[in-house]
Amino acid sequence: MAFGQPDRVPLFPEGIRDEVIAAWRKQGLPAGQEISDIFHFDEFEEISLKLDPIPYFRRWPSNTTELKEYRRRLDPDDPRRLPSDWAECIHKWRQRQHPLFLEVHEGFFLTMGVNGWRRFDETIRLLMDDPGYVHTLLDMHGEFAAQMAERVLQDVEVDAVIFSEPISGTHGPLISPRMYADFVLRSYQPVFDVLKRHKIGTIILRTYANSRPLFPVVCKTPINCLWSVECEPSGMDYLSLRAELDSRLRLIGGIDADALRYGKEAIRQEIVGRALPLLAQGGYIPLADGRVREEIPYENYVYYRQLLEEATTPQI
Repeated sequence: MAFGQPDRVPLFPEGIRDEVIAAWRKQGLPAGQEISDIFHFDEFEEISLKLDPIPYFRRWPSNTTELKEYRRRLDPDDPRRLPSDWAECIHKWRQRQHPLFLEVHEGFFLTMGVNGWRRFDETIRLLMDDPGYVHTLLDMHGEFAAQMAERVLQDVEVDAVIFSEPISGTHGPLISPRMYADFVLRSYQPVFDVLKRHKIGTIILRTYANSRPLFPVVCKTPINCLWSVECEPSGMDYLSLRAELDSRLRLIGGIDADALRYGKEAIRQEIVGRALPLLAQGGYIPLADGRVREEIPYENYVYYRQLLEEATTPQI
């Protein structure tokens, strides 16, 4: 991620679920053998915190006055916000030999309490009808997220932090870049301040679907790494993103998971045409941009991992 000279590039697992393995058993994966027995995977971990109000709202506050109750429910000292075995986790992580990430924010819509159509509709209307309410709520949560980050980073050294952002659909983000900068990115400043004090070098925005229109405003912040998930490659091409935004932009992912469905030629085009040029530039960790699902044939996945290992194996 620092554009240095590593001995090799890390190869993270895609998180293959049990139902996929069951399907592959019928297609050639030997009984009793795991994918990790066949290919090399580099372990990584994410620290997951409970960042929602506790207790969660049945009916969310509808105006600025009611947000006093929202603040009260954002208690960073509530022990339920950390894993129940926090002391054991600290001890384990201090001895680790693998990358550790901390998710510091869940993004705009989840912070606004959107978990269904009604709250989504309310949130979009509030952006126009009561922007002060939205600013106040997001600022409260930004301060709370900064306190949570400080609490964790006092105990644990992490390699990167993640701002998660499920804000987009196939055709683009559901709010404009101007609104995103004004409402959301501005509220992240307290978190950025904590990360600067702790000298966190890699700050990741993990987005879903087509969030490309947001990236020009994102790149004006301390966020310096993009990790795009479940996206359309033609709209989220990493090579063109670097050319357009910043040649030093760090990247994770970028390999079209759909290519694994289409066969060996499509897979080869992804590795040779997309991953290899990025690997040559540095600051890039190759990974499929979505979950490996049951409809992906076992032989296609084997071919994909073989090419990926060849592409990232140092030439002696």
